[in-house]
Amino acid sequence: MKRIVSVILFLLVLSGSLSSCYNSGEPREKVLKIYNWADYIGEGVLEDFQAYYKEQTGENIRIVYQTFDINEIMLTKIEKGHEDFDVVCPSEYIIERMLKKHLLLPIDTTFAHSPNYMNNVAPFIREQINKLSQPGEEASRYAVCYMWGTAGILYNRAFVPDSDASSWECLWDKKYAGKILMKDSYRDAYGTAVIYAHAKELEEGTMTVEDLMNDYSPRAMEVAEKYLKAMKPNIAGWEADFGKEMMTKNKAWLNMTWSGDAIWAIEEANAVGVDLDYVVPKEGSNIWYDGWVIPKYAKNPVAASYFINFMCRPDIALRNMDFCGYVSSIATPEILEEKVDTTLDYYADLSYFFGPDADSIQIDKIQYPDRKVVERCAMIRDFGDKTKEVLDIWSRIKGDNLGVGITILIFVVVALMSGWMIYKRWQRYNRRKQQNRRSRRKRKKNVKR
Repeated sequence: MKRIVSVILFLLVLSGSLSSCYNSGEPREKVLKIYNWADYIGEGVLEDFQAYYKEQTGENIRIVYQTFDINEIMLTKIEKGHEDFDVVCPSEYIIERMLKKHLLLPIDTTFAHSPNYMNNVAPFIREQINKLSQPGEEASRYAVCYMWGTAGILYNRAFVPDSDASSWECLWDKKYAGKILMKDSYRDAYGTAVIYAHAKELEEGTMTVEDLMNDYSPRAMEVAEKYLKAMKPNIAGWEADFGKEMMTKNKAWLNMTWSGDAIWAIEEANAVGVDLDYVVPKEGSNIWYDGWVIPKYAKNPVAASYFINFMCRPDIALRNMDFCGYVSSIATPEILEEKVDTTLDYYADLSYFFGPDADSIQIDKIQYPDRKVVERCAMIRDFGDKTKEVLDIWSRIKGDNLGVGITILIFVVVALMSGWMIYKRWQRYNRRKQQNRRSRRKRKKNVKR
Protein backbone atom coordinates (compact mmCIF):
# COMPACT_ATOMS: atom_id res chain seq x y z
CA MET A 1 0.00 0.00 0.00
CA LYS A 2 2.87 2.36 0.80
CA ARG A 3 4.18 1.84 -2.71
CA ILE A 4 0.80 2.69 -4.22
CA VAL A 5 0.54 5.86 -2.12
CA SER A 6 4.08 6.86 -3.11
CA VAL A 7 3.33 6.42 -6.78
CA ILE A 8 0.12 8.45 -6.52
CA LEU A 9 1.87 11.22 -4.59
CA PHE A 10 4.67 11.31 -7.14
CA LEU A 11 2.18 11.64 -9.97
CA LEU A 12 0.29 14.36 -8.13
CA VAL A 13 3.48 16.32 -7.59
CA LEU A 14 4.37 15.81 -11.24
CA SER A 15 0.92 17.01 -12.26
CA GLY A 16 1.22 20.13 -10.15
CA SER A 17 4.69 20.95 -11.40
CA LEU A 18 3.69 20.58 -15.02
CA SER A 19 0.68 22.80 -14.56
CA SER A 20 2.68 25.66 -13.08
CA CYS A 21 5.08 26.30 -15.94
CA TYR A 22 2.97 28.72 -17.93
CA ASN A 23 2.07 32.27 -16.99
CA SER A 24 -1.59 32.64 -18.00
CA GLY A 25 -1.15 36.41 -18.38
CA GLU A 26 1.22 35.89 -21.31
CA PRO A 27 -0.25 35.88 -24.85
CA ARG A 28 -0.58 32.19 -25.68
CA GLU A 29 0.44 32.67 -29.32
CA LYS A 30 3.85 33.76 -28.02
CA VAL A 31 4.41 30.43 -26.28
CA LEU A 32 5.14 26.93 -27.63
CA LYS A 33 4.47 24.11 -25.16
CA ILE A 34 6.44 20.94 -25.97
CA TYR A 35 6.00 17.58 -24.23
CA ASN A 36 8.76 15.09 -25.05
CA TRP A 37 10.66 12.10 -23.70
CA ALA A 38 13.60 12.89 -21.43
CA ASP A 39 17.04 13.12 -23.10
CA TYR A 40 15.46 13.08 -26.54
CA ILE A 41 16.60 16.32 -28.15
CA GLY A 42 20.03 17.72 -28.96
CA GLU A 43 21.69 20.47 -26.98
CA GLY A 44 20.90 23.95 -28.24
CA VAL A 45 18.21 22.74 -30.66
CA LEU A 46 15.39 24.55 -28.85
CA GLU A 47 17.31 27.83 -28.90
CA ASP A 48 18.07 27.37 -32.58
CA PHE A 49 14.39 26.79 -33.26
CA GLN A 50 13.56 30.12 -31.62
CA ALA A 51 15.96 31.84 -34.02
CA TYR A 52 14.47 29.92 -36.97
CA TYR A 53 10.93 30.87 -35.96
CA LYS A 54 11.90 34.54 -35.61
CA GLU A 55 13.53 34.42 -39.04
CA GLN A 56 10.47 32.82 -40.64
CA THR A 57 7.68 34.76 -38.95
CA GLY A 58 9.27 37.87 -37.49
CA GLU A 59 7.87 36.85 -34.09
CA ASN A 60 9.57 35.81 -30.88
CA ILE A 61 8.53 32.53 -29.30
CA ARG A 62 9.03 31.34 -25.74
CA ILE A 63 9.31 27.59 -25.19
CA VAL A 64 7.84 25.68 -22.27
CA TYR A 65 9.56 22.30 -22.45
CA GLN A 66 8.38 19.40 -20.30
CA THR A 67 9.24 15.70 -20.30
CA PHE A 68 7.45 12.41 -19.62
CA ASP A 69 8.52 8.80 -19.11
CA ILE A 70 5.28 6.92 -19.77
CA ASN A 71 3.15 7.19 -22.90
CA GLU A 72 -0.06 6.58 -20.99
CA ILE A 73 0.56 9.40 -18.50
CA MET A 74 1.11 11.80 -21.39
CA LEU A 75 -2.08 10.62 -23.06
CA THR A 76 -4.12 10.94 -19.85
CA LYS A 77 -3.02 14.53 -19.39
CA ILE A 78 -4.27 15.37 -22.87
CA GLU A 79 -7.37 13.20 -23.08
CA LYS A 80 -8.66 13.68 -19.52
CA GLY A 81 -6.86 16.82 -18.35
CA HIS A 82 -7.19 18.70 -21.68
CA GLU A 83 -3.64 19.98 -21.25
CA ASP A 84 -2.87 22.51 -23.97
CA PHE A 85 0.46 21.06 -25.15
CA ASP A 86 1.19 22.27 -28.68
CA VAL A 87 3.41 19.40 -29.76
CA VAL A 88 4.09 16.01 -28.17
CA CYS A 89 6.10 12.93 -29.13
CA PRO A 90 4.14 9.71 -28.49
CA SER A 91 4.99 6.20 -29.66
CA GLU A 92 3.20 4.67 -32.63
CA TYR A 93 0.50 2.81 -30.68
CA ILE A 94 -0.44 5.98 -28.80
CA ILE A 95 -0.55 7.89 -32.08
CA GLU A 96 -2.98 5.25 -33.32
CA ARG A 97 -5.06 5.54 -30.15
CA MET A 98 -5.12 9.34 -30.39
CA LEU A 99 -6.30 9.12 -33.99
CA LYS A 100 -9.06 6.71 -32.97
CA LYS A 101 -10.16 9.17 -30.28
CA HIS A 102 -9.88 12.20 -32.62
CA LEU A 103 -7.35 13.86 -30.32
CA LEU A 104 -5.04 15.19 -33.03
CA LEU A 105 -4.95 18.22 -35.32
CA PRO A 106 -3.50 18.02 -38.86
CA ILE A 107 0.01 19.39 -39.28
CA ASP A 108 0.26 22.46 -41.50
CA THR A 109 2.82 21.91 -44.27
CA THR A 110 2.65 25.37 -45.87
CA PHE A 111 5.21 27.88 -44.70
CA ALA A 112 5.74 31.48 -45.72
CA HIS A 113 9.48 31.21 -46.40
CA SER A 114 10.75 27.83 -45.21
CA PRO A 115 10.96 24.69 -47.37
CA ASN A 116 8.81 21.78 -46.25
CA TYR A 117 11.50 19.68 -44.56
CA MET A 118 8.91 17.03 -43.71
CA ASN A 119 9.38 15.79 -47.27
CA ASN A 120 12.76 14.50 -46.05
CA VAL A 121 11.09 11.67 -44.12
CA ALA A 122 11.97 8.33 -45.73
CA PRO A 123 9.08 6.93 -47.81
CA PHE A 124 9.52 3.65 -45.93
CA ILE A 125 8.87 5.43 -42.63
CA ARG A 126 5.88 7.33 -43.98
CA GLU A 127 4.45 4.05 -45.22
CA GLN A 128 4.78 2.53 -41.74
CA ILE A 129 3.16 5.53 -40.06
CA ASN A 130 0.27 5.37 -42.50
CA LYS A 131 -0.54 1.89 -41.20
CA LEU A 132 -1.96 3.75 -38.21
CA SER A 133 -4.49 5.63 -40.36
CA GLN A 134 -8.16 5.74 -39.40
CA PRO A 135 -11.19 6.26 -41.68
CA GLY A 136 -10.89 9.76 -43.12
CA GLU A 137 -7.64 10.42 -41.25
CA GLU A 138 -4.40 9.55 -43.00
CA ALA A 139 -1.85 9.18 -40.22
CA SER A 140 0.97 11.01 -42.03
CA ARG A 141 -1.18 14.17 -42.06
CA TYR A 142 -1.28 14.06 -38.25
CA ALA A 143 2.06 12.53 -37.29
CA VAL A 144 5.65 12.91 -38.47
CA CYS A 145 8.07 10.23 -37.33
CA TYR A 146 10.94 11.58 -35.22
CA MET A 147 13.03 8.55 -34.22
CA TRP A 148 12.70 4.82 -34.79
CA GLY A 149 14.52 1.64 -33.87
CA THR A 150 14.37 -2.02 -32.95
CA ALA A 151 14.03 -4.14 -29.83
CA GLY A 152 16.64 -6.85 -29.33
CA ILE A 153 19.30 -8.38 -27.12
CA LEU A 154 22.20 -6.46 -25.61
CA TYR A 155 24.74 -9.03 -24.43
CA ASN A 156 28.16 -9.40 -22.88
CA ARG A 157 30.36 -11.32 -25.31
CA ALA A 158 32.67 -12.51 -22.53
CA PHE A 159 29.85 -14.61 -21.08
CA VAL A 160 27.32 -15.08 -23.89
CA PRO A 161 28.30 -16.54 -27.28
CA ASP A 162 26.98 -14.75 -30.37
CA SER A 163 25.08 -17.91 -31.30
CA ASP A 164 23.13 -17.85 -28.02
CA ALA A 165 22.28 -14.15 -28.24
CA SER A 166 20.98 -14.57 -31.79
CA SER A 167 17.81 -16.27 -30.51
CA TRP A 168 15.20 -15.21 -27.96
CA GLU A 169 15.77 -18.65 -26.45
CA CYS A 170 18.63 -17.19 -24.38
CA LEU A 171 16.10 -15.44 -22.13
CA TRP A 172 14.64 -18.83 -21.20
CA ASP A 173 18.04 -20.55 -20.78
CA LYS A 174 18.59 -21.47 -17.13
CA LYS A 175 22.37 -21.12 -17.41
CA TYR A 176 21.85 -17.34 -17.57
CA ALA A 177 19.47 -17.21 -14.60
CA GLY A 178 20.06 -14.13 -12.46
CA LYS A 179 22.05 -12.42 -15.22
CA ILE A 180 19.13 -11.33 -17.40
CA LEU A 181 17.40 -7.95 -17.38
CA MET A 182 14.05 -7.42 -19.05
CA LYS A 183 12.61 -4.10 -20.16
CA ASP A 184 9.68 -3.11 -17.95
CA SER A 185 7.47 -2.93 -21.05
CA TYR A 186 4.37 -5.08 -21.25
CA ARG A 187 4.13 -4.59 -25.01
CA ASP A 188 7.67 -5.74 -25.79
CA ALA A 189 7.42 -8.60 -23.31
CA TYR A 190 4.16 -9.82 -24.85
CA GLY A 191 5.63 -9.62 -28.35
CA THR A 192 8.82 -11.41 -27.34
CA ALA A 193 6.92 -14.26 -25.69
CA VAL A 194 4.55 -14.96 -28.58
CA ILE A 195 7.39 -14.77 -31.11
CA TYR A 196 9.55 -17.25 -29.20
CA ALA A 197 6.56 -19.54 -28.60
CA HIS A 198 6.05 -19.80 -32.37
CA ALA A 199 9.69 -19.90 -33.48
CA LYS A 200 9.11 -23.08 -35.49
CA GLU A 201 6.11 -21.67 -37.36
CA LEU A 202 8.06 -18.48 -38.13
CA GLU A 203 10.95 -20.52 -39.52
CA GLU A 204 8.54 -22.51 -41.68
CA GLY A 205 6.84 -19.34 -42.90
CA THR A 206 3.36 -20.39 -41.74
CA MET A 207 3.10 -17.37 -39.41
CA THR A 208 4.40 -13.78 -39.48
CA VAL A 209 5.87 -11.63 -36.73
CA GLU A 210 3.30 -8.91 -37.41
CA ASP A 211 0.36 -11.31 -37.01
CA LEU A 212 1.78 -12.87 -33.85
CA MET A 213 2.60 -9.64 -32.01
CA ASN A 214 -0.83 -8.23 -32.79
CA ASP A 215 -2.82 -11.34 -31.87
CA TYR A 216 -4.78 -10.65 -28.69
CA SER A 217 -7.04 -13.66 -28.85
CA PRO A 218 -7.59 -15.58 -25.57
CA ARG A 219 -5.35 -18.37 -26.90
CA ALA A 220 -2.50 -15.94 -27.74
CA MET A 221 -2.71 -14.25 -24.34
CA GLU A 222 -2.69 -17.63 -22.63
CA VAL A 223 0.48 -18.60 -24.53
CA ALA A 224 2.17 -15.27 -23.75
CA GLU A 225 1.46 -15.61 -20.04
CA LYS A 226 2.66 -19.20 -19.97
CA TYR A 227 6.00 -18.36 -21.60
CA LEU A 228 6.57 -15.20 -19.56
CA LYS A 229 5.97 -17.14 -16.34
CA ALA A 230 8.50 -19.71 -17.51
CA MET A 231 11.01 -16.93 -18.16
CA LYS A 232 10.49 -15.11 -14.87
CA PRO A 233 12.83 -17.24 -12.67
CA ASN A 234 15.74 -16.22 -14.92
CA ILE A 235 15.07 -12.49 -14.64
CA ALA A 236 17.26 -10.44 -12.30
CA GLY A 237 15.15 -7.33 -12.71
CA TRP A 238 12.55 -5.45 -14.75
CA GLU A 239 14.16 -2.21 -15.78
CA ALA A 240 13.14 1.05 -17.41
CA ASP A 241 16.56 2.66 -17.66
CA PHE A 242 19.12 1.15 -15.27
CA GLY A 243 19.83 -1.87 -17.50
CA LYS A 244 22.36 0.01 -19.60
CA GLU A 245 24.53 0.81 -16.60
CA MET A 246 24.30 -2.71 -15.14
CA MET A 247 25.44 -4.15 -18.46
CA THR A 248 28.45 -1.84 -18.65
CA LYS A 249 29.49 -2.94 -15.14
CA ASN A 250 29.26 -6.72 -15.83
CA LYS A 251 26.41 -7.03 -13.32
CA ALA A 252 24.14 -8.48 -16.01
CA TRP A 253 24.99 -10.41 -19.18
CA LEU A 254 21.77 -10.19 -21.18
CA ASN A 255 19.34 -7.32 -21.53
CA MET A 256 16.22 -7.21 -23.67
CA THR A 257 16.42 -3.57 -24.72
CA TRP A 258 16.02 -0.96 -27.47
CA SER A 259 18.62 -0.17 -30.10
CA GLY A 260 19.35 3.39 -28.95
CA ASP A 261 19.99 2.28 -25.37
CA ALA A 262 22.23 -0.47 -26.73
CA ILE A 263 24.36 2.05 -28.64
CA TRP A 264 24.84 4.13 -25.48
CA ALA A 265 25.74 1.05 -23.40
CA ILE A 266 28.21 -0.30 -25.99
CA GLU A 267 30.04 3.02 -26.17
CA GLU A 268 30.21 3.32 -22.38
CA ALA A 269 31.31 -0.30 -22.01
CA ASN A 270 34.09 0.08 -24.57
CA ALA A 271 35.55 2.90 -22.50
CA VAL A 272 35.99 0.54 -19.51
CA GLY A 273 37.03 -2.56 -21.45
CA VAL A 274 33.70 -4.40 -21.45
CA ASP A 275 32.75 -6.03 -24.76
CA LEU A 276 29.02 -5.62 -25.41
CA ASP A 277 27.09 -6.19 -28.61
CA TYR A 278 23.48 -6.00 -29.78
CA VAL A 279 21.46 -8.24 -32.07
CA VAL A 280 17.88 -8.52 -33.25
CA PRO A 281 17.11 -12.24 -32.73
CA LYS A 282 16.63 -14.42 -35.78
CA GLU A 283 12.96 -15.12 -34.95
CA GLY A 284 12.06 -11.44 -35.35
CA SER A 285 11.18 -8.52 -33.13
CA ASN A 286 9.42 -5.21 -32.63
CA ILE A 287 10.30 -2.19 -34.75
CA TRP A 288 8.99 1.00 -33.13
CA TYR A 289 8.39 4.60 -34.16
CA ASP A 290 8.06 7.81 -32.12
CA GLY A 291 6.48 10.79 -33.84
CA TRP A 292 5.57 14.45 -33.44
CA VAL A 293 1.86 15.26 -33.25
CA ILE A 294 -0.28 18.31 -32.45
CA PRO A 295 -2.90 17.50 -29.79
CA LYS A 296 -6.51 18.60 -30.11
CA TYR A 297 -6.23 21.13 -27.27
CA ALA A 298 -3.11 22.88 -28.61
CA LYS A 299 -3.27 26.66 -28.42
CA ASN A 300 -0.44 27.35 -30.87
CA PRO A 301 -0.68 24.83 -33.74
CA VAL A 302 1.07 27.26 -36.10
CA ALA A 303 4.26 27.34 -34.05
CA ALA A 304 3.92 23.57 -33.51
CA SER A 305 3.93 22.99 -37.28
CA TYR A 306 7.00 25.17 -37.65
CA PHE A 307 8.70 23.19 -34.87
CA ILE A 308 7.94 19.82 -36.47
CA ASN A 309 9.22 21.14 -39.79
CA PHE A 310 12.42 22.41 -38.17
CA MET A 311 13.04 19.02 -36.55
CA CYS A 312 13.03 17.46 -40.03
CA ARG A 313 15.86 19.68 -41.28
CA PRO A 314 18.84 17.40 -42.01
CA ASP A 315 21.39 19.24 -39.84
CA ILE A 316 18.97 19.28 -36.91
CA ALA A 317 18.09 15.61 -37.43
CA LEU A 318 21.80 14.75 -37.26
CA ARG A 319 22.30 16.67 -34.05
CA ASN A 320 19.33 14.99 -32.39
CA MET A 321 20.40 11.57 -33.59
CA ASP A 322 23.98 11.99 -32.38
CA PHE A 323 22.72 13.14 -29.00
CA CYS A 324 20.26 10.34 -28.22
CA GLY A 325 21.68 7.41 -30.24
CA TYR A 326 18.46 6.56 -32.03
CA VAL A 327 17.76 6.80 -35.76
CA SER A 328 16.12 9.82 -37.32
CA SER A 329 13.34 9.27 -39.86
CA ILE A 330 15.10 11.72 -42.19
CA ALA A 331 16.74 10.09 -45.23
CA THR A 332 18.75 12.67 -47.16
CA PRO A 333 22.15 12.43 -48.91
CA GLU A 334 23.66 14.67 -46.19
CA ILE A 335 22.72 12.23 -43.47
CA LEU A 336 23.89 9.20 -45.41
CA GLU A 337 27.22 10.86 -46.13
CA GLU A 338 27.64 11.77 -42.47
CA LYS A 339 26.77 8.28 -41.22
CA VAL A 340 28.89 6.17 -43.60
CA ASP A 341 31.88 4.73 -41.71
CA THR A 342 34.55 3.23 -43.96
CA THR A 343 36.40 1.75 -40.95
CA LEU A 344 33.68 -0.86 -40.47
CA ASP A 345 34.26 -4.36 -41.81
CA TYR A 346 30.65 -5.08 -42.76
CA TYR A 347 28.14 -3.73 -45.25
CA ALA A 348 24.40 -3.17 -44.88
CA ASP A 349 21.58 -2.98 -47.38
CA LEU A 350 19.76 0.26 -46.62
CA SER A 351 18.11 0.65 -50.01
CA TYR A 352 14.72 0.41 -48.26
CA PHE A 353 15.57 3.63 -46.39
CA PHE A 354 17.99 5.77 -48.43
CA GLY A 355 17.14 4.48 -51.91
CA PRO A 356 18.55 2.01 -54.45
CA ASP A 357 22.12 3.34 -54.32
CA ALA A 358 22.39 2.40 -50.63
CA ASP A 359 22.24 -1.37 -51.11
CA SER A 360 25.75 -2.00 -49.76
CA ILE A 361 27.20 0.60 -47.43
CA GLN A 362 29.42 0.63 -44.35
CA ILE A 363 27.24 1.97 -41.57
CA ASP A 364 26.40 1.25 -37.94
CA LYS A 365 24.23 -1.88 -38.11
CA ILE A 366 22.60 -1.13 -34.75
CA GLN A 367 21.43 2.35 -35.67
CA TYR A 368 20.55 1.39 -39.23
CA PRO A 369 19.37 -2.23 -39.37
CA ASP A 370 19.99 -4.16 -42.58
CA ARG A 371 17.04 -4.85 -44.87
CA LYS A 372 16.98 -8.51 -43.75
CA VAL A 373 16.63 -7.44 -40.12
CA VAL A 374 13.79 -5.04 -40.91
CA GLU A 375 12.01 -7.73 -42.91
CA ARG A 376 11.79 -9.98 -39.85
CA CYS A 377 10.47 -7.17 -37.63
CA ALA A 378 7.06 -5.54 -37.35
CA MET A 379 5.26 -2.78 -35.49
CA ILE A 380 3.16 -3.60 -32.43
CA ARG A 381 -0.20 -1.92 -32.86
CA ASP A 382 -2.54 -0.47 -30.24
CA PHE A 383 -4.05 -3.21 -28.05
CA GLY A 384 -7.34 -1.32 -28.05
CA ASP A 385 -9.97 -2.83 -25.76
CA LYS A 386 -7.61 -5.71 -24.99
CA THR A 387 -5.18 -3.43 -23.12
CA LYS A 388 -6.67 -4.29 -19.72
CA GLU A 389 -6.25 -8.04 -20.28
CA VAL A 390 -2.62 -7.63 -21.36
CA LEU A 391 -1.90 -5.37 -18.38
CA ASP A 392 -3.46 -8.00 -16.12
CA ILE A 393 -1.05 -10.58 -17.53
CA TRP A 394 1.89 -8.24 -16.98
CA SER A 395 0.80 -7.56 -13.41
CA ARG A 396 0.58 -11.28 -12.67
CA ILE A 397 3.97 -11.96 -14.28
CA LYS A 398 5.78 -9.35 -12.24
CA GLY A 399 3.89 -10.22 -9.07
CA ASP A 400 3.17 -6.54 -8.88
CA ASN A 401 0.66 -5.32 -6.32
CA LEU A 402 0.03 -2.35 -8.54
CA GLY A 403 -2.79 -3.98 -10.48
CA VAL A 404 -4.78 -2.61 -13.37
CA GLY A 405 -7.45 -1.13 -11.11
CA ILE A 406 -4.86 0.90 -9.21
CA THR A 407 -3.15 1.88 -12.46
CA ILE A 408 -6.44 3.21 -13.81
CA LEU A 409 -7.03 4.98 -10.48
CA ILE A 410 -3.66 6.68 -10.77
CA PHE A 411 -4.45 7.86 -14.29
CA VAL A 412 -7.83 9.21 -13.10
CA VAL A 413 -6.26 10.99 -10.12
CA VAL A 414 -3.65 12.60 -12.36
CA ALA A 415 -6.36 13.69 -14.78
CA LEU A 416 -8.47 15.17 -11.97
CA MET A 417 -5.47 16.97 -10.52
CA SER A 418 -4.60 18.36 -13.93
CA GLY A 419 -8.17 19.64 -14.28
CA TRP A 420 -8.05 21.07 -10.77
CA MET A 421 -4.81 22.90 -11.48
CA ILE A 422 -6.26 24.30 -14.70
CA TYR A 423 -9.33 25.46 -12.75
CA LYS A 424 -7.14 27.12 -10.08
CA ARG A 425 -5.12 28.89 -12.77
CA TRP A 426 -8.37 30.13 -14.29
CA GLN A 427 -9.50 31.37 -10.87
CA ARG A 428 -6.22 33.23 -10.36
CA TYR A 429 -6.54 34.71 -13.83
CA ASN A 430 -10.08 35.94 -13.10
CA ARG A 431 -9.00 37.37 -9.76
CA ARG A 432 -6.19 39.28 -11.44
CA LYS A 433 -8.63 40.63 -14.02
CA GLN A 434 -11.02 41.76 -11.29
CA GLN A 435 -8.18 43.36 -9.34
CA ASN A 436 -7.05 45.17 -12.48
CA ARG A 437 -10.61 46.44 -13.08
CA ARG A 438 -10.86 47.67 -9.50
CA SER A 439 -7.49 49.38 -9.82
CA ARG A 440 -8.57 51.10 -13.04
CA ARG A 441 -11.84 52.25 -11.42
CA LYS A 442 -9.93 53.64 -8.43
CA ARG A 443 -7.52 55.47 -10.75
CA LYS A 444 -10.45 56.96 -12.68
CA LYS A 445 -12.09 58.11 -9.42
CA ASN A 446 -8.85 59.69 -8.27
CA VAL A 447 -8.52 61.47 -11.59
CA LYS A 448 -12.07 62.85 -11.30
CA ARG A 449 -11.38 64.08 -7.80
